[in-house]
Amino acid sequence: MTSQQGPDQQKPGDSNPQPAIPNQFAFLWLSAAIFLMVLWMQDSNQPRQQDLAYSEFKTAVAQNQVSEVTLKSEDIIGKFTDSGTAAFSSDQTSNQKPATTFHTIRPPMDDPELLPLLEKNSVTIRATPSGLPWWQELIRGFLPWILLLALMFWFWGAAQRRMSQGGGGLFDYAKSKARRARKETSHTTLDNVAGIESAKREITEIIDFLKTPERFRRLGAVMPKGVLLVGPPGTGKTLLARAIAGEADVPFFSISASEFIEMFVGVGAARVRDMFQTARKEAPALIFIDELDAVGRSRGTGLGGGHDEREQTLNQILTEMDGFEEHENVLVLAATNRPDVLDSALLRPGRFDRTITLDRPHKDAREAILAVHVRNTPLADDVNLGQIAARTIGFSGADLKNLVNEAALTAVRENKDKVDARCFDEARDRLILGEERDAKLTPEEKEAVAYHECGHAIMAYFMPKADPLTKITIIPHGMAMGVTEQTPKEDRYTFTESYLKDRIKVMLGGRSAEKIVYGEVSTGAQNDLKEATKLLRKMIGQWGMSEKLGPLGLSVGEEHVFLGREMGAPREFSEKMAELIDGEIQSQLLELEKATVDFLNEHRNHLDALAKRVLKQETMSAEEIDEILRKEDARAIA
Repeated sequence: MTSQQGPDQQKPGDSNPQPAIPNQFAFLWLSAAIFLMVLWMQDSNQPRQQDLAYSEFKTAVAQNQVSEVTLKSEDIIGKFTDSGTAAFSSDQTSNQKPATTFHTIRPPMDDPELLPLLEKNSVTIRATPSGLPWWQELIRGFLPWILLLALMFWFWGAAQRRMSQGGGGLFDYAKSKARRARKETSHTTLDNVAGIESAKREITEIIDFLKTPERFRRLGAVMPKGVLLVGPPGTGKTLLARAIAGEADVPFFSISASEFIEMFVGVGAARVRDMFQTARKEAPALIFIDELDAVGRSRGTGLGGGHDEREQTLNQILTEMDGFEEHENVLVLAATNRPDVLDSALLRPGRFDRTITLDRPHKDAREAILAVHVRNTPLADDVNLGQIAARTIGFSGADLKNLVNEAALTAVRENKDKVDARCFDEARDRLILGEERDAKLTPEEKEAVAYHECGHAIMAYFMPKADPLTKITIIPHGMAMGVTEQTPKEDRYTFTESYLKDRIKVMLGGRSAEKIVYGEVSTGAQNDLKEATKLLRKMIGQWGMSEKLGPLGLSVGEEHVFLGREMGAPREFSEKMAELIDGEIQSQLLELEKATVDFLNEHRNHLDALAKRVLKQETMSAEEIDEILRKEDARAIA
């Protein structure tokens, strides 16, 4: 026979027993009970009253049925004589107590007959009603204060309990919210971090310094004051910090920069002081500040000027890291994806001495990251991590983790025992193209979408520098009515002018196909035109890819309005140069569009054949596209 324990029961061996009801709660309940008792006594002491009309009241006085009355503004409260009580209780039921008092209301007009009538019949007249007993009046006077004190004691007790549990007191705003990680409770180590080997080497050196500082100090080496992890979102900055917490044999404190700021002035700086003071007591120690740009932005900038509380917090961080006093053996580790907005005082030697850049992983790194994330995922024999890594160019570590999870979810939905290659393909399409959605397109709209996507596909297939085609579909995904997918053969770090122009031609292919087939264009090319114009502006203004303007490197499209640096600085090019840039962008766009239209006119047979097949099949792979276009080439030659 087994017994089940309810949620409020306490096991005999529990390390965290449930606290008993505090005395403040008992005091509060006692005060409430006293208040209810007073109300009950006040109600019980009041005799039952009989409501009378004013005319009935005067008749009762004339018949000597009233012994006394109390006049209170328009209300008249009085007592019956014995004969009055018997007369006015005759219409009540037998189980009701006879009414010995009555209540009536005087008319708004003064009645000169009332007082003589009362005096004539010897009725006692009182000006105010009789009060409560003195002890009830005393309780009524002090009860609100008792309840207020009880409430204050309850809040104070809650604050004390929170302090005893490590949560901070009611007024404990200045305490740091940094959380301490312990090596024995951390499940992330450097073995769980892949694809960033250079960053791991840098971090391993720092961990070795903390473990064996004598080996470094004998050659005069000192530990860096700070290490800044820089990289796009999802590249493993926070993961690397968690791995350090699991590897280091020293206290590790972690906090988000936004946790320093509160609604109270000076709290952020006080929390910084408390955090560093706690770390120095347990030195050597590590402090990790995530999203450093939340408090580390350049001081005195932005549309609205500086933020005093944030700047005070930043000043305190600067002082603690390398101020007047020397602090050793406390290493500050910080992460940000916006190094361009950080204050220059943070990045100087003596503060953040070392910067570790984490970029999006290359092919081999992606394969290593996938190998880490599939450790607990049963894979089918047809899964090749190398091929998946080759098809996920541009994915960050977080994207790859999400890819593995989406593939596993797909396998669960299809009741599979293992995750196969098709699950990874569907997961990749879901992440890149978006989720399929139901959109009821008319046959005319569906045909227009097919020609639009086939225009992209023809240009991507025939342009020599364009990225290879992967898939074409006219099934709506995300916000798009159709998608033409291209996958680069390899990771690119630099782009040639010919590659960029072929890329723009692919963008303009959909709009050009609509113009050829229908003689007009639709709104479907809005995003294509936006991306093509943005790319051309960078080519002409930043990369000097214009024979007319020459090798100019201007900050076109690089303004950070909310940073405020460009707001007060004069523009580095004139209005005439801006007009030339705009004219060159328009000229090159028109030239590239004309070349795209001419090319699609020459390959109209390929366009029609591919659109016809896509309308029938809705989704086509690169192999199927190649087969259709080759057949059309053979038919044209024959």
